[in-house]
Amino acid sequence: MKTLPSDIRIAPSILSADFATLGSQVQTVLDAGARVIHIDVMDGQFVPPITMGPIVVEALASQVKEHGGVLDVHLMIENPDRQIEAFAAAGADTIVVHYEADLHLHRTLGAIREAGVLAGVAICPGTPVEVLAEVGDLLDLALVMSVNPGWGGQKFIEGTVERIARLKDLLGPEIAIEVDGGIDAATAPLVVEAGARLLVAGSAIFSKPDVPAAYSAIAAAAGAS
Repeated sequence: MKTLPSDIRIAPSILSADFATLGSQVQTVLDAGARVIHIDVMDGQFVPPITMGPIVVEALASQVKEHGGVLDVHLMIENPDRQIEAFAAAGADTIVVHYEADLHLHRTLGAIREAGVLAGVAICPGTPVEVLAEVGDLLDLALVMSVNPGWGGQKFIEGTVERIARLKDLLGPEIAIEVDGGIDAATAPLVVEAGARLLVAGSAIFSKPDVPAAYSAIAAAAGAS
């Protein structure tokens, strides 16, 4: 079975990368120390934008895995159960589906695990963290959205810190908590203190002139490896 890093990690989101040079952008953050690469998949239905699919995961898989890295796939799509097999075959190490987009969440999480992939659930800012209690036994990670899903570069929602702390108490120490949205050197230590272990950062890394320095600044602020 696949595993996640056990320490605090920054997960650069390629949603904010330059797709004309995607391979080199990913290589830059891998060289800077990143070992979790976050891939935001959007379908134009659950959220308005349309982004990328299994073909991008497949294109990056060997590059990331050669560095001992993990491909963290976040499905912001309707009916995510229909896409599990394709993303698993493409090389996903984790597949995170949205609570709000899946009527049969228990079944979907079981299918992710049966595919040999780590299973996660994301919740939007307006969704109570307590909804994850019923599927805690099938979770490897839980993703707390700290912005409303759909676009990069949004402002961090301050109430997220308290939500992470409550979720940590609810799920216990074995399930990794991931946070996505508005993460930078200022917000990173706040979410780590609350209990987050995986911190997704996109525009705060890839939109900066010095990408390695931007990554390193957030990692240092979070106490990440």
